[in-house]
Amino acid sequence: MALMQTLVAPEWVDYNGHMNDAEYARVFSLAVEALMDHIGLDAAGREHHGYTIYTLETHLCYRREAHEGQPLDIEFHLIDSDAKRLHVLFEMRDAEGQVLATSEQMLMGIDVASGRPTPFPADIAGAVGELPPATADIIESAGRRIGIRR
Repeated sequence: MALMQTLVAPEWVDYNGHMNDAEYARVFSLAVEALMDHIGLDAAGREHHGYTIYTLETHLCYRREAHEGQPLDIEFHLIDSDAKRLHVLFEMRDAEGQVLATSEQMLMGIDVASGRPTPFPADIAGAVGELPPATADIIESAGRRIGIRR
């Protein structure tokens, strides 16, 4: 599912002439906010429900360089979910559709007042239930671990 678009900002480019690694994380963080907006947890929704989403874990993979001014398309894939968690994968793509980076994340629904995990409010759970599920190839690519192959 296409989730958001942005451009590589000049201040995101580092001494190597391409987007700094931390800025990839920034774009994926903005993608989480776009996802929250999509399911009804924009500023008004967060205020109304006293509810938000925290990122518990993220695994970022860099595939290709992104350069100043380059358009970025962020695609969203729902790998799994339960009453209060979302296991997702975001893909950052260039204008030709090539994957520049991926970010696999575990997101948790949080009651703002208690600061504790809580099931999604009913209307948010309904919106989550309408998210398109990831395809088999996306699911198969998830759960990678870091290591030196020997």
